[in-house]
Amino acid sequence: METLYQYLLTYYKENEPIFLAEIEIEGMTMCNMRQQLKKLTDAGKLKRFDTGIYFLPAKSIFKSGSQINPEKVIEKKYLQDGGKRCGYISGLLFFNQIGLTTQLPMQYEVVSNKATNNYRETSLAKSRVIVRRPKAPVTDSNYKALQFLDMMKDVDVYSEVTGKALQERLYQYMDSISLSLAELEPYFSYYPDKLYKNLVETRVIYNGILTQG
Repeated sequence: METLYQYLLTYYKENEPIFLAEIEIEGMTMCNMRQQLKKLTDAGKLKRFDTGIYFLPAKSIFKSGSQINPEKVIEKKYLQDGGKRCGYISGLLFFNQIGLTTQLPMQYEVVSNKATNNYRETSLAKSRVIVRRPKAPVTDSNYKALQFLDMMKDVDVYSEVTGKALQERLYQYMDSISLSLAELEPYFSYYPDKLYKNLVETRVIYNGILTQG
């Protein structure tokens, strides 16, 4: 048990998701590892987030101890692969993050290269997660463009901000991430005509930031 615990302390920080599938200790079988993880959990040295997912709890003033943010787990499980970007947050949560809605979604929505289907619903601890396959393979260099275009496809449906205020909010966001038309154009053909309609109606397509691309 101490060998596994020292391994975890060496390779993981407090409140960092630990996936059972990624632990490799020479000479330790998966069955034995599961038993050791249970012992560490029972001893309070480790906490279980969900099946096959654990974390080293940070010290906390609360009786229940520290908890891990589900978004940390989602980031590691769906949005990163070997340190490289392979997905992004989408749907209402992204609209909320950039200030286009005050609604807090009942579930997380992600687009990920790890998706095996165009649409799949799953659960992570007590959270519901919708996983979608991307229009094009997600990389470090294109994920912001794909995330923005996904949002623009549905901006007329989910945005609580409209008119001039919406235009300004979109311009500010694009400016903050230095998004150019050159980064968006290669992916237009992957989307329905509705996308271009929304780009025109919000005047995003005419935004000076974009036309400089």
